[in-house]
Amino acid sequence: MVPVHEGGGLMRTDLLTAPVDGLDEALAAVDAFDRTLVAGLLRPRPDQAEGLFALADAVAASPLAARVAEAADKAAAGSAGEDHFAALAAARAALLGAAHDAIAARADEITGRTPAEAPAPAGPAEQAPNLLAAARSWLCDLARTGWQGLDHDVVSGSAQIVSAMLPDTGLRRLAALLDGFAAELAASCPGTALDRTPLRRWADLWTRGMILALPGAVPGPGAVTLTGRLLPLGTDLHEHATAAQAQIHAVFEPADGSPPRLVRASVSVPKPDTVLGAGVWQLLRPHMSLLAAAAEGLSMDLTDMPATTDGDLVWQDEHARPGEPVDPFATARVVLPTAQDPAPAPLDRHPAALARPVFLEGYAAEQDPDTDEITFTLSGQRLPVDTDRLPVAGPLTPDAVTRSTACVGLLRWDDGTFRLQPLAVESTVRKKTVALHAGAWAGGTTDKAGAKAEKAATDAVAVLRERAGRLLRK
Repeated sequence: MVPVHEGGGLMRTDLLTAPVDGLDEALAAVDAFDRTLVAGLLRPRPDQAEGLFALADAVAASPLAARVAEAADKAAAGSAGEDHFAALAAARAALLGAAHDAIAARADEITGRTPAEAPAPAGPAEQAPNLLAAARSWLCDLARTGWQGLDHDVVSGSAQIVSAMLPDTGLRRLAALLDGFAAELAASCPGTALDRTPLRRWADLWTRGMILALPGAVPGPGAVTLTGRLLPLGTDLHEHATAAQAQIHAVFEPADGSPPRLVRASVSVPKPDTVLGAGVWQLLRPHMSLLAAAAEGLSMDLTDMPATTDGDLVWQDEHARPGEPVDPFATARVVLPTAQDPAPAPLDRHPAALARPVFLEGYAAEQDPDTDEITFTLSGQRLPVDTDRLPVAGPLTPDAVTRSTACVGLLRWDDGTFRLQPLAVESTVRKKTVALHAGAWAGGTTDKAGAKAEKAATDAVAVLRERAGRLLRK
């Protein structure tokens, strides 16, 4: 990633395309199970039974073996109960967790960084058992019905459950998942009319829901406090029709002199579908001072900032103040190679969740004229660049990525290969080095299109607030 004489380490580009032992077999078993959910498990066919037994065989050497084998037998006979579906979900999650660990180990080899030790698990959070049971019951109904059997009566069964969960902060994570899952399913009804089913995605959501709905599955806060200096690397913006999230990836330098570590800070807000483009920062900005600091190139001094043991800051503005100016590319060149990657929480071990900050330079960027796909070539190895993840609410564009000479990004695993999501790039313009950041507009912008979107968002939010106030007064 960085020349050794500058304090960094070299990226093992030869490992980017090397096969990962056992990965294909684990994912094949997951895919076999996912196909059983298409027609549902109320009256399984012989080919569905094969998928169930493939899942059981894949975990035959694990502590789950006996329970999953029994669950597969019951499900193949069409007599699976709630405990059996929970066992099948646990087996599927275990396989994807093992796949995540194998890919993460390969990412560690590629970057040369040292992973942090996994922390001791926190005790379980207190949750309402009746609501968890209701959620499991609805998810079991989905598994029996299958994606082809979807109708609005089945999908709407989640509405009362979600409404009852939302006021409880301990259940809000599960409530948000069920609400979003139900919305996707409702938009696809009737299931018989589906031309294409997102097998992996819907099975992922079903599995995560089943596990989160098990008593004791969700750990308590288990929070620690951090004091030291935070050096932002880049901002990853996630946007949905009704929600938005900004996630800042950063290096934390502890005040006690212990090794630096990678951390994340996130802020999420509900979003009206009328707020588009750069206007989304209007909603996010008031909730986190770090957004503006990162956009302005400032470090942050933290004092007793709450954090989870797996590297997520529970951001509170009163525990942070702006520090000295800092260049994310200088941080990426000098500090990033020595930073420790956090150990993920057990429930977050999934290949799609892998996002390792990396720094690249000395590559050749090229764009395919037919597909517009961009690749970076490093030491003869090609690394696809995922420009679909570039937010429209920022100045970083595919053209800028193609012209770049250095890049701070996230190494991800997608569709069987490593891909790079750019967070910021450097390029040379008129003999000067120019940097573009995906989150550059988080603190405001003078860009004409961005400023126009911000003004439109201000007007839209003002109207919505006025209408909401009017309804509350009534």
